[in-house]
Amino acid sequence: MPASRRDLLRSQFDLTWSLFEYHLERLEPADLLWEPVAYCWTMRPDADGGWTPDWADVEPDPVPVPTIGWITWHIGWWWTVAADHARGRRPRDRDEIGWPGDRDRTAAWLGDLRTTWLAVFDQLSDVDLDATASFPWRDDPAYTVAHMIAWVNAELMKNVAEVGQLRLLRHASRP
Repeated sequence: MPASRRDLLRSQFDLTWSLFEYHLERLEPADLLWEPVAYCWTMRPDADGGWTPDWADVEPDPVPVPTIGWITWHIGWWWTVAADHARGRRPRDRDEIGWPGDRDRTAAWLGDLRTTWLAVFDQLSDVDLDATASFPWRDDPAYTVAHMIAWVNAELMKNVAEVGQLRLLRHASRP
């Protein structure tokens, strides 16, 4: 029996998440803010005891190399906004998405986002998958909720690869 679109999307997500867990379980605290080159985007402590991401409204050229901390904040930001859209809620602004700041709380935060996302995903019917997506294409009728789910999977896969590569590079570069 052929797999449904929903089953394929869920399988792809589960595979990507399992790769992410592999790296999350092996992260060391110093991995989060390790800067492999001088031109990096990272998370910076702010005056209120939180963290602020490096950011530019127009992407610089060349694009800065992100730290694992920045990538994990970025995952939290876009995934929170995607879940807000999927639930029909007002999407939060970038500056409303806080980063936990340490390895264990970051991994727990991302795990909670996964749980939230799967609760949204598991309620979707085929009719829901065919509805116009409100994110990330701004209600373009050419893109459906199924496209949004596929985008989340692809964006997560890309970010997981970035986290893994940075983690591997840091550990390979130690004396």
